[in-house]
Amino acid sequence: MNAVLKELSLIGVVPVIKIDDAKDAVPLAKALLQGGLPCAEVTFRTAAAKDAIAAMSAAYPEMLVGAGTVLTTKQVDEAVAAGAKFIVSPGLNPEVVKYCVEREIPIVPGINNPTGIEQALSLGLTTVKFFPAEPSGGVKMIKAMAAPYGNVTFMPTGGVSADNLSEYLAFPKIIACGGSWMVPADMIAAGNFDGIEALVRQAVDKMLDFKLVHVGVNCPSEQQADSAAATMKEIFSFATDKRDISSFAGTGFEFMNFNGRGTMGHIAVKTSNVERAIYHLTRRGVQFDDSTARVDKNGNRTFIYLTDEIAGFAYHLVQ
Repeated sequence: MNAVLKELSLIGVVPVIKIDDAKDAVPLAKALLQGGLPCAEVTFRTAAAKDAIAAMSAAYPEMLVGAGTVLTTKQVDEAVAAGAKFIVSPGLNPEVVKYCVEREIPIVPGINNPTGIEQALSLGLTTVKFFPAEPSGGVKMIKAMAAPYGNVTFMPTGGVSADNLSEYLAFPKIIACGGSWMVPADMIAAGNFDGIEALVRQAVDKMLDFKLVHVGVNCPSEQQADSAAATMKEIFSFATDKRDISSFAGTGFEFMNFNGRGTMGHIAVKTSNVERAIYHLTRRGVQFDDSTARVDKNGNRTFIYLTDEIAGFAYHLVQ
């Protein structure tokens, strides 16, 4: 996976934007960045697209700005000249794909059937846009198509919303989702960029899906940890579960056999994807202790502690 697609996979949600007036590009880009999505797919469905890409790229060079609804090689040239870092098309046009591949321009063409996947593979691509996602069968269809193609990944667009985003991103062969629900055209036209920023933040929070898993309490000894768990069982009828280094009371309380990480203990927070959470929380200024990370068979982090304590507790993410 090239660097652009890798970053898109960490961002997770790609705002698909239709801009009618290029003057809206910079304040919109600012709203996306502040809301937590440092990317945009500006569609070539309006005459303002090229100027909007140029304005966003110039104002925020750290932003991953791409061009969508690209139908011709001329539009590829215009988009790249304006600063687009990737190309997205609604279908798979072999001429456009070959043109981009030869010039090492990342392109994600649209497909919605196995024949499209075969075409993409024959042209050297392993990441495709699944479009229109919901009318074409949604996650169920992607899973069915993905089975014979082990190295193919997808970026579904079309009908993806806050309500089904988590379902899509739960499938590991989906690297990101494109969507326009957080950048509605009427809010752009009205200049309601604060409202867009709020919708973007909601989309990021929905994607990361943070939930409290348990509270870990430091105890001076194994005996005291066992006693604490037993007391919780007596009072609240929480079942006890003795483990190697701790005793649980129910699923929400872990009593450590020793004074572990954190002055008072630790708090475990679940997220849908630890790598993606690290990316987004780092942008919010959070630091992580990589020496605590645990990885899966693919080298992706699935567990990690934050560097700093909060109110005497250490915090870790778990997937």
